[in-house]
Amino acid sequence: MLAELKRIAILSHTNPDGDALGSSLALAETLRSTGHTVYCIVPNRFPYYLKWIPGSESIIVHSLDKEQRAEQVISEADIIICADMSAISRLEKLSEVIEQNTTARRVLVDHHLNPEQGFDVIFSHPESSSTALVMYHIIVELFGKQAISKRIAEQLYVGIMTDTGNFAFSFLTPELFRVVAELAETGIDIPTLYNNVYNSFTEGRARLFGYVINRKMKTLLQGRVAYLSLTEEEMRRHWFQQGDSEGFVNYPLTIKKMKMSAMFSEQQGFIRISFRSRGNVDVNTFARRYFNGGGHKNAAGGKSFDPMEQTIQRYIEAVNEYHDEGLV
Repeated sequence: MLAELKRIAILSHTNPDGDALGSSLALAETLRSTGHTVYCIVPNRFPYYLKWIPGSESIIVHSLDKEQRAEQVISEADIIICADMSAISRLEKLSEVIEQNTTARRVLVDHHLNPEQGFDVIFSHPESSSTALVMYHIIVELFGKQAISKRIAEQLYVGIMTDTGNFAFSFLTPELFRVVAELAETGIDIPTLYNNVYNSFTEGRARLFGYVINRKMKTLLQGRVAYLSLTEEEMRRHWFQQGDSEGFVNYPLTIKKMKMSAMFSEQQGFIRISFRSRGNVDVNTFARRYFNGGGHKNAAGGKSFDPMEQTIQRYIEAVNEYHDEGLV
């Protein structure tokens, strides 16, 4: 597929995170070095605290007055690579543009459960901590370890670090740390990478976090389940920027007996929902059953097109049903 020079579009999901950006940029960097024409495209803006990632300035953001550019790149691509998503629908409006290009080969690189069919090549590894880790192995397999430059190592490390919660979540295998050691050997500055991601927030974000934890965190089932919520009005009041609420859903799980947490964020026309859990509580199944979502066993997402109060009430009823079945 790559024997001849190709025009390649690498796309990652709506509300792109560190793993989506890091894995996409690393592959783009590698393919460009071998002569291919490569563009990275995301549906909407990514968090301000990720804009320092090497190569991020070249990303085409579809929602930021670059619709025609993004659509032209996709329509002219010989290969379309979808990174860090299990279904093309995660691209929302861009999914329609992809369907119009009937000649491009389609490739999926991902680590989520239940990958969508319809791709010519699928690299799906749900047992992997991140798409960046999958991407590392693809790059090494295709081009050798010498292809992992310091710049590419920084991109991959950001993806791995953010999707493992700085090495605190699941799938922390010996293989993962061997790869991290190899990335470190390129000379990357790990403390600086950490600070760039986790210690670069605004004052507004800090105050928003305090407000959400103090005023909006509610608990269920004698403190074993929690939920938080943010309306658009509350976001405006705290000078919300894209990505400011990232990670809020994890905080209730710092409480010793907490098993499951959810975060409801009001968007234009729908409620975005994030689920987190620990132990055997399966939020992937929960999200699929009740909120048309999915993800991983301990980290998943979903959507609701009902108003906030109705959505939260549906969540409470679902939690009670899940509890009655002995699943939480």
